[in-house]
Amino acid sequence: MAIYHCSLRIFSRSEGHSAVAAAAYRAGNRLKDERSGRMHRYEKRRGVRSAFILAPQSAPQKFNERAVLWNAAEASETRKNSRVAREVILALPHELSPAERHALCGDMAGWLVQRYGVVVDVAIHAPVMGDGHDERNHHGHLLFTTREVTKDGFGKKTRILDDKEQGPKEIEMIRQVWETLANDALARAGFTDVKIDRRTLEEQGVDRIPQTH
Repeated sequence: MAIYHCSLRIFSRSEGHSAVAAAAYRAGNRLKDERSGRMHRYEKRRGVRSAFILAPQSAPQKFNERAVLWNAAEASETRKNSRVAREVILALPHELSPAERHALCGDMAGWLVQRYGVVVDVAIHAPVMGDGHDERNHHGHLLFTTREVTKDGFGKKTRILDDKEQGPKEIEMIRQVWETLANDALARAGFTDVKIDRRTLEEQGVDRIPQTH
């Protein structure tokens, strides 16, 4: 049965994170971080089903190239504690076909683009048999920029997601949108009796131990 998982992560330079490294790992690519000079090699990584980039219509065409996008994102940040990328991590319903999961991730990424004006780098991962992975563990990584992107390149920071008051509300909206999109996709695929629910088991009145994703 499909489970609900939608979490957000922040990549910060103060924690030693690199947006280029994060993108390379998720997409299964080999990318050079121009800021550090380090080559991140993940082209042999297994389980990457597909990877694609969605951007605002006005964004420079060059940002459709992963290496250009994330090196530009790193270059736009000058502080040693800058936040260089954000990520939404999603559990994808195993009931759906690969094409349906791809479309669903595209819908969620498109919502993030429209809501925040960012570029989203999507990587869809499938369980790797033989590595002890649950065969239902399909998931998506939606890595997105911390700045709005305009026709001139990177603009202002999407600080609403960091705001102490508005940030939690925005995160809850993201979680709600994912619930709606995933349930709509399941219904279209004929799984009308399968739904995900962002509420905790206690809030749902369900008396069982939570599953581990």
